[in-house]
Amino acid sequence: MTPLAMEFLAAPRLWALVVIPVIAVLYVVLSGRTVQRPMSSRLRIVVPKDAAWKRHGAVLLALLSLASLIVAWAMPTDLVDKPRDRATVVVAIDVSWSMEAEDVSPNRMQAAQTAAKEFVESLPERFNVALVSFAGTASIAVPPTVDRDVIDRAIDALEMGPSTAVGEGIYTSLEALTQVPEDPDDPEAIAPAAIVLLSDGATNIGRSSAGAAEVAKEQGVPVYTIAFGTDNGYVVQDGQRQRVAVDHYELSEIARISGGKKYAAASAGQLNEVYEAIRQSVGTEQVAAEVTDRYAGLAIIFAVLAALGVISLGARWP
Repeated sequence: MTPLAMEFLAAPRLWALVVIPVIAVLYVVLSGRTVQRPMSSRLRIVVPKDAAWKRHGAVLLALLSLASLIVAWAMPTDLVDKPRDRATVVVAIDVSWSMEAEDVSPNRMQAAQTAAKEFVESLPERFNVALVSFAGTASIAVPPTVDRDVIDRAIDALEMGPSTAVGEGIYTSLEALTQVPEDPDDPEAIAPAAIVLLSDGATNIGRSSAGAAEVAKEQGVPVYTIAFGTDNGYVVQDGQRQRVAVDHYELSEIARISGGKKYAAASAGQLNEVYEAIRQSVGTEQVAAEVTDRYAGLAIIFAVLAALGVISLGARWP
């Protein structure tokens, strides 16, 4: 939430902020009179000539402290991240033959499997997780479930195939979301959902990935895409080396259209970092909450700095 969109539980109290400019004007007027009336020799000893900027700074900090206290008094609310209690995440993994490239150790596929299992394990226990695999076609390897062991075994059992149908992977992921079991505590509740799609190649068969992203957007399901691999990746088929560079553009468009986010990972370590970022995104939601303590804390900080400024006015440093 931007400052302009901030709300207050006791908004009328903000009228107290009018005292800030009043005090500022009074200070400027009194400072002007002090400048016009030369200080006595004794006063010059106590307040050095170069102390003006310290005095102005101390007053400014005091005013900021007072303003923060008034804002805190008005009981402001802002959007804060709150862990989700329940959601559904579909992990869609590209199992096309290009995932055999060894530009990521030991190869793209094995690194992706290891990272995917760690990601699934890191999700909250009440999150349903589904697994979809796609190459020339797509299939639901595991429908939405909270059983992480089932997901782990299915990830280990993934088999590779020819071609890449990213669009079909998204459509099948949306189909998997129709199989989400009801929440026994609240059968009518509809939990939020997201698709995490990992791929290294461009669509060369099946329906358009952009069209699939549009459908996902209509259903309120963001697609987080991960471009996995490097531009130097290659596989050997029929004794010939074939380059299998990552298609960043297509995966970026999928994320943009669906309302998700596109990531890139060129190593197993980076893939783990990407999954952690996605976990933070899908595992939390922004809710309005009172943030009075935030501004009360700022008031204390400004007050301490102002006090230090006042003390420094009369200090004599060696």
